[in-house]
Amino acid sequence: MTGVEPSRLDDQQLMKELETIHRTRHDTLLYGSNDALRAHNERMAQLEGEYLRRNPRRPVAAGRTREGARDRSGACSTTPSTPGT
Repeated sequence: MTGVEPSRLDDQQLMKELETIHRTRHDTLLYGSNDALRAHNERMAQLEGEYLRRNPRRPVAAGRTREGARDRSGACSTTPSTPGT
């Protein structure tokens, strides 16, 4: 593993690590070797897992849920419509 074990990071360090790994994600995907991408995936999963462990009741924006996405697109229909009724 590369980097400090996520459980040993304080909250500020964990957020900094998450910000950095998310910022470098696109370049790693496009230009990194398979080994680099694998290591990036593993580290990201560890950091995100630690964040979720520490914040089980984090606020979730309604627009970031499936229902909220359907509401934004207007694609949500709970009952099928029948033409002519």
